[in-house]
Amino acid sequence: MARSPIADFLTAPATVPILDVRAPAEYAQGHIPGALSLPLFSDDERARIGTTYKQVNPDKAVLLGLDFFGPKMRALVEQAKQLAPSQEVRLHCWRGGMRSGAVQWLLELAGFEVNLLDHGYKDYRRWAGAEFARLRPLYVVGGYTGSGKTEVLHALAAQGQPVLDLEGLAHHKGSSFGSLGQPAQPTQEQFENNLAAALGALPADRPVWVEDESRSIGSLHIPTPLFDQMQAAPLLALDVPRAARVPKLALEYGRHDAGALASAILRLRKRLGGLVTKEALAAIADNDMATMVDLVLTYYDKTYAYTMTSVTAGRLTVPMPAADTDGATNAALVLAAAATLQPTAS
Repeated sequence: MARSPIADFLTAPATVPILDVRAPAEYAQGHIPGALSLPLFSDDERARIGTTYKQVNPDKAVLLGLDFFGPKMRALVEQAKQLAPSQEVRLHCWRGGMRSGAVQWLLELAGFEVNLLDHGYKDYRRWAGAEFARLRPLYVVGGYTGSGKTEVLHALAAQGQPVLDLEGLAHHKGSSFGSLGQPAQPTQEQFENNLAAALGALPADRPVWVEDESRSIGSLHIPTPLFDQMQAAPLLALDVPRAARVPKLALEYGRHDAGALASAILRLRKRLGGLVTKEALAAIADNDMATMVDLVLTYYDKTYAYTMTSVTAGRLTVPMPAADTDGATNAALVLAAAATLQPTAS
């Protein structure tokens, strides 16, 4: 019965699927990226076993688990064969205990080659925390709303630069309008799992490019150790004229439902004020996206200017004047500027 430490478990060939035998609710809350759900117990069964363990005794809980396990053994093997036709799998539960041990025994009996994660999913969570704390050189791309920062990251990635796309992982673009056109955000736990996997896949010997973000991206939060490193890293701040940013944002927002845009405006009404809110809603009703964007940018630009003069005080900040929002052009600008700097790993 092979047991692997987390590093070996994660670096096994991608062709060997990861099977997560925890209950469906546990899997939904957070799982190793790419893992497939093969629950040994349903949520209700798991709850009943836990209650028996606490209120009666551990032996009775084990017997109850065997009562649930016995009738479903064949179904588990058949499902595992569908998920892993090669009959080679990586397997884990929460702590590498009885649940994964039972399924490992069953699958090996059925002819599978099983690699068990020592200490289970809990060890992946520890590994994720270590990834956030690992010191790595960073360059941060900032700029006013609508400057095309995400497009710059995509252009850098296309050139082979290591890039961490926080907004892509969070399924949110960071503003009141950030959820428009995006899938539902993952749970905080799943976001952290996906983020750790993305960090772990980046080269350790090259600076990583990341977009300037606040601590929160929609409902999610960047883990503190990583956020602190971002705050200490050089900031290359794109300075794109408002006249270039308004049409870019107007085109982006014009693709979305008017009701969703109005909801985003209403979430900002306390910050925009009553008159601006009314004018922005009227612009949406008239399908005048440029006017709506221009009104909202006044608030966002003031917020960003405040951040630049207060929160970033003492931070190495390089202003990057740019004529427009073209991602490839601006990627070349920040690369040239970065060549003169030393990325910070603190």
